[in-house]
Amino acid sequence: MKKFEYKMIDSQDVASAGLFKGRAREDIEVYLNQLGAQGWELVNADFRELEGGTEFSGVMKREL
Repeated sequence: MKKFEYKMIDSQDVASAGLFKGRAREDIEVYLNQLGAQGWELVNADFRELEGGTEFSGVMKREL
């Protein structure tokens, strides 16, 4: 039987453009691609477009 580990992620894991600015879409993509290169797969996500940028939360998984 396959076994997995899970990781909770959110916008706070991505560097922002400044104290009161949200995360740029491109920065989120870079972050998610870095996790993908480590074997993580995004299995659930909630993205919100706000005036200051994009905010998100999600669940990643990878096989043990």
